[in-house]
This record gives sequence, structure tokens and C-alpha cells, in this order.
Amino acid sequence: MEERAERLAQYIIENRTTVRAAAQKFGISKSTVHKDISERLPQFNRALYIQVKEVLDVNKAQRHIRGGIATRKKYRGT
Repeated sequence: MEERAERLAQYIIENRTTVRAAAQKFGISKSTVHKDISERLPQFNRALYIQVKEVLDVNKAQRHIRGGIATRKKYRGT
């Protein structure tokens, strides 16, 4: 599990991706990604956790914008 958490964190940092995209790439659930990153990773690699948390905080700040774009696409039919 520690190795998976580190691989997930590296993937998110390198690609600046979301939890959802990482879950899809690794074939696991969003809940598992979140648990690995937020609970398991800080226990054994605090420095990596701080780096990945910065990316996830940016994603969290932008998610309302992405949601609005998705809704607009849905109702415009594109």
C-alpha cells in the first residue's frame, strides 16, 4: 500500500491531475486514492504528501469552474 500511495502521489504531481483521473489511470476507486494520499502517505513520506497536497488544493479551488464548464457543455449539446 505504501508503494501504491507513492506511485499515486508521483503521478498526480507529475501530471497535475485530479484524484478522479488518477483513480481511472490506476484502476482503483476515488475513495482509495483519497485514503492513500490523505491518510497513508503522510505517515511515511511527509515531504511527498506536502507536494501532492499543493496540487490537490489547486484542483479543489478550480473544481467549481470545471463543473460550470461541464454544465454549460451539457446544455449546449457540445
